Amino acid sequence: MNHLPLIIKREYLTKVRNKSFILMTFLSPLIFIGLISLIVYLTQLNNNKQRTISILDETGKISEVFKTKPVSDDPNTKYNFLDGVSLEEAKKQVQEAEEYGLLHIRQMASTEEIAKQIKFYSEDSPSSKFISRLERILNGKLTEEALLKNNVDINLVESSKMNIAIGQETFSGERSSKLINYSKLGFGFAAGYLLFMFIIIYGNMIMRSVIEEKTNRIIEIIISSVKPIQLLMGKIIGTSLAGITQFLAWIVLGGTIIVILGFIFGFDLMSAQTAQQQELIAQGANVDISVLISYIVGSLPIVNLVIAFFIFFIGGYLLYSSLYAAIGAAVDNETDTQQFMMPILMPLILAVYVGGFTVLEDPHGTVATVFSYIPFTSPVVMLMRIPFGVGIGEQLISIVILYITFAGTVWFAAKIYRVGILMYGKKPSYKEIFKWLKY
Repeated sequence: MNHLPLIIKREYLTKVRNKSFILMTFLSPLIFIGLISLIVYLTQLNNNKQRTISILDETGKISEVFKTKPVSDDPNTKYNFLDGVSLEEAKKQVQEAEEYGLLHIRQMASTEEIAKQIKFYSEDSPSSKFISRLERILNGKLTEEALLKNNVDINLVESSKMNIAIGQETFSGERSSKLINYSKLGFGFAAGYLLFMFIIIYGNMIMRSVIEEKTNRIIEIIISSVKPIQLLMGKIIGTSLAGITQFLAWIVLGGTIIVILGFIFGFDLMSAQTAQQQELIAQGANVDISVLISYIVGSLPIVNLVIAFFIFFIGGYLLYSSLYAAIGAAVDNETDTQQFMMPILMPLILAVYVGGFTVLEDPHGTVATVFSYIPFTSPVVMLMRIPFGVGIGEQLISIVILYITFAGTVWFAAKIYRVGILMYGKKPSYKEIFKWLKY
């Protein structure tokens, strides 16, 4: 008799009726939104930090750049210009006034030597972003001074500068840009990272469920009337359905909370942008954001992405969850699982990093292509490549390899599961687990 539907139902109901499951279903969106709000607040707080910089310019000319716009329009930085004091006196004044730091520009024989002798003194190490801004300002001014010294017309140089924005278009006429490529990677990375987190969270849930039943000796009763392969698949599918239920509840609750917060406090949490996002949007200057978003979305293969996401998501999760169940059957407690976890986590971590670092650089390169075929990394890497245009044939090959590997992994896991669920009081080694495969 096929007991698989009964096992799936039992596993599903056991999970969704669990108090901790229900509690985290409602608390997780609140915690997540609270963390995002805290990060946004702390970021704004850090960006709004007021700084007073004293400048001791022995040349009398370089510091003039800090009096001009847009440098002087920085709302968070004030400049205090010192004159007629020594370096030591300037340091003492800055320390007594508890200012952010002192910028010292030494008088030297040439512009090149001045550039090498500029120093910034502060109580603590300043942020690299702040120092980079000072370097850009001073670099422009010193370059201008060097050009004047060589009798070069500055206005002529400025008017001769060209702002190049290379248009991108495929031979078939599809337009692209750096912003669109970043957006495509963002879509792919979000899908891959979602799968990564789903596997980690609910794979561990399957493993703990097996360990719990094994420890309570319930498994001995269940296995007397159910085949190990049915019990294994029932746990995987039942827990997966519980995970999907919880995930959908998070989306609904999270969206509702965001709408309520926006209505009460009059802000849109999703509109908060980091400095990197603002810089990315700046690449599409003078373009209406709504039009830009529509253009980006229109350039994505949405139908292909949605279908591929579900296929790779299901295949990847089933592949890894069967391994988690095998680990749970092989050990007696969660402490013993550590020696077996690393071989499972390494391909997942590798997939995320390979996808993030190689797909944007060359989505159709050898590294990205190979890892999109390897079943333990393909669910993540292929999802990152699809927005850049991957042929249906390549996707089908990757899917077939993934599901064939899943079938082999289930057979492998069932062999371990069949023996491991009845083994107690002994920490298994890789050598012993290999022997179980022969039984």
